[in-house]
Amino acid sequence: MKDIIIPAAALCRELRIAVGCFLAAVAVNAGAVVAYERPWTELFSQIGYVIVIAAVLYLLLWPLRLLGRGACLLGRRIRK
Repeated sequence: MKDIIIPAAALCRELRIAVGCFLAAVAVNAGAVVAYERPWTELFSQIGYVIVIAAVLYLLLWPLRLLGRGACLLGRRIRK
């Protein structure tokens, strides 16, 4: 079998996107804590839900990113 080599730039980009999704999920959780006037300890006690929300955001972004990448590649081909 062949080895798969993933460039460091791709790993860094995916890590940034995943961290961004996690921070967005934390922001949603903090907004819910404020909106429903719950104690701030729920930011830590609901971390499981935050991770699930972050994973869903990441998975929802994946097809959009794939479409964007395809549009960029198609634009390059049309220009040539």
